[in-house]
Amino acid sequence: MAEITAAMVKELRERTNAGMMDCKKALQECDGDMEKAVDYLRQKGLAVAAKRAGRATSEGVVQSYIHAGNKLGVMVEVNCETDFVAKTDQFIEFARNIAMHIAATNPLCIKREDAPQDVLDKEREIYRNQALESGKPEHIVDKIVEGRIEKYLKEICLLEQPYVKNPDLTIQDLLNELVAKMGENISIRRFVRYQVGEK
Repeated sequence: MAEITAAMVKELRERTNAGMMDCKKALQECDGDMEKAVDYLRQKGLAVAAKRAGRATSEGVVQSYIHAGNKLGVMVEVNCETDFVAKTDQFIEFARNIAMHIAATNPLCIKREDAPQDVLDKEREIYRNQALESGKPEHIVDKIVEGRIEKYLKEICLLEQPYVKNPDLTIQDLLNELVAKMGENISIRRFVRYQVGEK
C-alpha cells in the first residue's frame, strides 16, 4: 500500500475542500492515487446530497455581489435546513461565490427543468437550419441538434456550469461538497442579475 504523506493530504484538501480526515481516508482507500481520491470524495458528496435531497430548506440567506464599477449586480437566495448552518462562514461564503459566479457567467436558469421551452425551441430551430445548410444528411440532423442542445443546456443552467474559480468542478459539485460538509440539504432557490442598460 502506498504511503500517504501530509503533502498528499494537503493537495487533495486544496483540490476538493473536503476535511483532512476525509482526504486521508480517500487516499488510503484509493492507494494514494490522487485522481481516484478526488472522484471518491465527489461520489461521497453525491451520496450525502442524494440522501438529504428530500428535506425541506426553509432557512438560508440572500447574498449579493456588485461588480467593480457598479454596472453589474447579482442577488441570490441560497436555502438550508437550519438557521445554525445559514449563519456559518462556509455557507455565507458559498452564497457569495455563487452570486459572483452568476455575475460572471449569466446563466438563464438554475437547473435544466427550468430552461424556458421557447428559448430551447428557438435554439433547436437555429441548430437544425445550420445543420441542413451545411449539407448534413437529414437522418443525422436530429442527433446533431440534440448534441448541441445538450451543450447549450450545460452553458445556461447554473448547476451544470463549470465553476469560474475552479473549472474542474461544476456548481452542482460545489453544492454537493457543501451538503456533505454541513450535513444538511442545501439548495440555490433563485437569483436575479442586473446589468446597467440591459432589459
